[in-house]
Amino acid sequence: MTHIDDTLKPADLLADLERFWQLSGEKIRLIRDHYDHAKGSPVFTAAGRYTTRGWTEWTQGFEFGSAILQFDATGDEELLEYGRQMTVEKMAPHVSHFGVHDHGFNNVSTYGNLLRLMHEGRVPYQAWERHFYELALKVSGAVQAYRWTSLPDDGGFIYSFNGPHSLFVDTIRSCRALVVSWMLGHQAMAEGDKEICLLERAIQHGLATAKYSVFYGEGRDRYDLWGRTAHESVFNRNDGAFRCPNSQQGYTGFTTWTRGLAWAMCGFAEELEFLDQLDTAALERGSSRLDWDDVKRTFVRAARATCDFYLDHTPTDGVPYWDTGAPGLVHLGDYLTRPSDPYNDHEPIDSSAAAIGAQGLLRLGRYLGAEGTRYWQAGLTVLRTLLKEPYLSTDSDHQGLLLHSIYHEPNGWDHVPEGSKIANGESSMWGDYHLRELALYVQRVAQDKPYYRYFDCMR
Repeated sequence: MTHIDDTLKPADLLADLERFWQLSGEKIRLIRDHYDHAKGSPVFTAAGRYTTRGWTEWTQGFEFGSAILQFDATGDEELLEYGRQMTVEKMAPHVSHFGVHDHGFNNVSTYGNLLRLMHEGRVPYQAWERHFYELALKVSGAVQAYRWTSLPDDGGFIYSFNGPHSLFVDTIRSCRALVVSWMLGHQAMAEGDKEICLLERAIQHGLATAKYSVFYGEGRDRYDLWGRTAHESVFNRNDGAFRCPNSQQGYTGFTTWTRGLAWAMCGFAEELEFLDQLDTAALERGSSRLDWDDVKRTFVRAARATCDFYLDHTPTDGVPYWDTGAPGLVHLGDYLTRPSDPYNDHEPIDSSAAAIGAQGLLRLGRYLGAEGTRYWQAGLTVLRTLLKEPYLSTDSDHQGLLLHSIYHEPNGWDHVPEGSKIANGESSMWGDYHLRELALYVQRVAQDKPYYRYFDCMR
């Protein structure tokens, strides 16, 4: 169980953050200068070098978005220009990619961050450039929304690349593409000029995720635990009925893949922050069919449940193993009563889950106010762990920033170093990006700068 430091303050981390951003800039330049993009997007490291291996091209926005975040945190103009140039040159195919559920990852991390910086006055305002970013974000949200499976209760979900039967828990955070597109005043259009409300689809997807991907220990899942998540929820395509939980990157559908858990923690908390900015009239314009008070209650419940599960099933330093039901954990004894051990002989750590989940803890904690102090302090505690070795990569030859990230343990894709029995010591593009995003979030709070939110690209 995570041991939460109730005395930790954002300002206490500023010295570590300064060192972090120095290392971060070095890693971005290493990849820029040595990675061969002809091989595809960089995904994860093997022996300290970024390589590509993916189901889809879902990580390129994290690569170039990292350079943009580096500028945001440090004022590094060279990396801003690199991020801007690569967004123009490389990201267009991701805007119109109908085959993936990852638009919020790729495009909000690049076009969205650039537009946000322009609205904040951090980069020069140019009307054509603003419209360029806005058009990309409008199209991205509409393309994402087109991957739609309707459910019998008049809801639905954005289906994964596995097909229309498949709801991934990851996608809750990628729904921010739909939200941004809607905030830009965009409407997707279907056959017969039928309008598709992007906000409604984003929220309906969130409701389906809360209902089918998160377990609450009651009713249908009375056998299960408060806050456990399933990576994939499978539906009958003949009648739309829910059939069973499943997993692609976790151990089973009845255990919790911790990165999927973290996506839910962060995604629900972010959408609560978004809904909190809109008055009732604006929400009604988005959809008069939804009960917005019920939506907020559902999202709060899902966010609390997933954050509680994380804290209860993670070692004392706040960094989880890759799956809470992984079979080798039995050999680690009382592993929840001591810090995580990335060099054990049985099961890998997934530090990327910690980087993603910590942001969810912080955002939920802030949203809940006094009731959320436990979550807020937990998020700071996790970040403090990640800003130090053995998780922070200080080797100047290693291209990764956050060590001990796992991509796909069931498929055996992750690098196992010589002499080790498990994968460790490597990084991932999503882990590096989300640690940067987490660090930027806390740094802005510590320095009393504007609060960092994805939808602030819409001011």
